Amino acid sequence: MGEIYQRGRVWWADYRNNGRRVQESTGTHNRREAEKFLALRVSEVERGVYVKHVRVPLSQLWEKYLPYATAHKRSWKRDVQMFGHLQGFLGMVALGDIDPLKIEEYQQHRIQKVCPATVNRETALLKHMLNMAERWGMSRGPNPVRLVKFLPENNLKFQTLSEAEERSLLSCSPPYLRELILFACNTGLRSGEIFNLKWEDVDLDARRMTPLIRKTRKPLEVPLNNTAHDILVSRDAVKHGPYVFYNPATGDRFYDLKLGLKGALQRAGLSGVTWHTFRHTFASRLTRKGVDLVTVKELLGHSTVTVTMRYAHSNHDTKLRAVSRLKRGDKVVTVTPRKWKKAS
Repeated sequence: MGEIYQRGRVWWADYRNNGRRVQESTGTHNRREAEKFLALRVSEVERGVYVKHVRVPLSQLWEKYLPYATAHKRSWKRDVQMFGHLQGFLGMVALGDIDPLKIEEYQQHRIQKVCPATVNRETALLKHMLNMAERWGMSRGPNPVRLVKFLPENNLKFQTLSEAEERSLLSCSPPYLRELILFACNTGLRSGEIFNLKWEDVDLDARRMTPLIRKTRKPLEVPLNNTAHDILVSRDAVKHGPYVFYNPATGDRFYDLKLGLKGALQRAGLSGVTWHTFRHTFASRLTRKGVDLVTVKELLGHSTVTVTMRYAHSNHDTKLRAVSRLKRGDKVVTVTPRKWKKAS
């Protein structure tokens, strides 16, 4: 009939088809799942429906997956970057040779260079690709990523700018970058939302703007404080084309300012600051001023308040002021229970 055996942690199926020996990886380190896999193969042989598994390289799956991602996913460009890291480690491996052990080795390799969230996004991409391979008939057997645990993420850890650090960074930034940093710290918009902001989304008289959130494809209503409003008024005086912020050298919108920000950070002696740090700074300053989390959620455009809860721990001073409002000097009365005599 057949048997299963282990190579490392992964179980393999050993069975015969028309008198010929077949050895095939089950793609799992779970014995019960491996036994089910073997039973399926033996059943296919007995019913005469067995089809020899074709070894499909990971690169071939990517060639089919990329057009699908381009048509169905807004983040397909990010997928291209993540697959580059996957292929750089896995190489020209065939789909049937990708097992949980190999995926866990990839996780341990990548965690040395990037944060757990990035590793999890890359692992999730591989999982989705293998799911599609199964749907397209390019792979057989269970998806090995289903047996791999994703790395724990600390979503409560984030960096913000103090007022002194903000002043230092602004003084070390060129004028165009200074405007963008100030605008980000006073609106909470993501860098892409700022770069894509158009004049049709801005109402200076009403002091508000309605940029499109790229993640949800929904407009977000953001009121303008004095700093953000003054920046837009100055931009309106030099309006050029549909975009609010544009590259003076090209006349087109900005696409990436990582190098410019990196230089300013080096001059200011700061590290670990990204464009998303300005968004964290905006939210944290709001909570420290006593703004409730539901309002912060609406300003940031979060789908649920659960994501916004990460900023709840940053308003310790506000909580302290809240409990300090309790009345002082009230006489504290301690009630001593009466002692009852035992009945004689």
